[in-house]
Amino acid sequence: MEIKYSPKNNPRVIIIQKIYNKFYNNDEILSFPKHRYKKFIKDVVNGTIEREELIDDEIRSHLNKDLNFKRQDKVFEIIIKSAIFELLYKPHTSSKIIIKEYLNASNFFIDQSQTKFLNALLDKISKKIRN
Repeated sequence: MEIKYSPKNNPRVIIIQKIYNKFYNNDEILSFPKHRYKKFIKDVVNGTIEREELIDDEIRSHLNKDLNFKRQDKVFEIIIKSAIFELLYKPHTSSKIIIKEYLNASNFFIDQSQTKFLNALLDKISKKIRN
């Protein structure tokens, strides 16, 4: 049985929204309302923000030929960055689950063609990071 989240209950949707607000709306204060996965959400959001340079290095070393962030949607960039954070710092969560969850969350933000591209990129980088 597959669990379907509404956007407001999906932890990865919340993660993407929080990071977007921090990076592009210059939200000074991040607040994390009560949620079943509050600790996880807070950890991924803060970790992605704190380790942005390291994550950018991973992107440059593994995806530079495939991805030009200057031409990508900002939400697409955040999805990639937060997924890379999880691949690097959440070793107990399988790559397949991380990718599946971000693909599910991406359906709320980007169109189907971008989702296929996202899947290919996340698959490629997960193999490099988790090898």
